[in-house]
Amino acid sequence: MSGKQPIIDPAGSQPPSPRRGGGCLVAIGLITGPLVGMYFHQTSLGLLIGFGLGAAAAIVMALADRRR
Repeated sequence: MSGKQPIIDPAGSQPPSPRRGGGCLVAIGLITGPLVGMYFHQTSLGLLIGFGLGAAAAIVMALADRRR
């Protein structure tokens, strides 16, 4: 044994965990919304609904990630 003691962080801090990105959910909503909207002949409405659902899912993911 060399007699060296391991360095221990007194505050016990750990590096922050990586955050998850929710931008992909917005992108998926923007792509699938108009596609579903084309089926109902409401492409613009599908775009808006897809954006809204994607943004809502991204916000929920960000809030859940904040608690983690």
